[in-house]
Amino acid sequence: MKILVCITHVPDTTSKITFTEGDTKFDTSGVQFIIGPYDDYALARAVELKEQTEGSITVLNVGTAETEPTIRKALAIGADDAIRINAEPTDSLFVAQQIANAIKKEGYDLILMGRESLDFNGGMVHGMVGELLGIPSVSPVMTLDVEGFTAKMTREIEGGKESIELDLPFVAGCQEPIAEWKIPNMRGIMSARTKPLTVVEPTGNDTGVTLEKYELPAEKGAVKMISADNVQELVDLLKNEAKIL
Repeated sequence: MKILVCITHVPDTTSKITFTEGDTKFDTSGVQFIIGPYDDYALARAVELKEQTEGSITVLNVGTAETEPTIRKALAIGADDAIRINAEPTDSLFVAQQIANAIKKEGYDLILMGRESLDFNGGMVHGMVGELLGIPSVSPVMTLDVEGFTAKMTREIEGGKESIELDLPFVAGCQEPIAEWKIPNMRGIMSARTKPLTVVEPTGNDTGVTLEKYELPAEKGAVKMISADNVQELVDLLKNEAKIL
């Protein structure tokens, strides 16, 4: 079974985020980048499925040369080879188009990725890829088992869980507890240095997004304590100050 795992190159959650050039550019100075946490779940499950089916894993990233250490980590965890599409991942549709074009060229039985990226949190790429390829897309997938050319999975829905059975190929947006994150061992790190990483140029589909400005969330205000006996004061504050009623 040929598995494609799409990974993102995102800032670690502990990083301090700042902007430069009039808040039009993300300042990467001192920022530690990692594989997107949801992508880590997808990769971990792919490694387990590879061991069960004696298949192969290709990791794919849409990004510039700065993402290659992140890609090498994915190779160290268990992927066999990698593709880097040499482009800035400016918006979901552009990224989805690049992924779909790569899949059309190579052909894969199963396409896994995280339910969303840690930076933009759009949660749209897996659905767009499925639509562009004319195959099903399921998210967020919590369990995934494959027997032959049929997959059984569980996904989270509002108020509960849904069991789904699908024939390959399809796209899955993954989340916990689909698998346990895997840490690369020394053997994996050493072998990752020589595993093939192919760089390809993007194909058409120019981005339709123009970045104007970044903005940090507003700082949290001070907490106001209201007596449990003073319900009217709480209602007045919610209505007139917080303006959520």
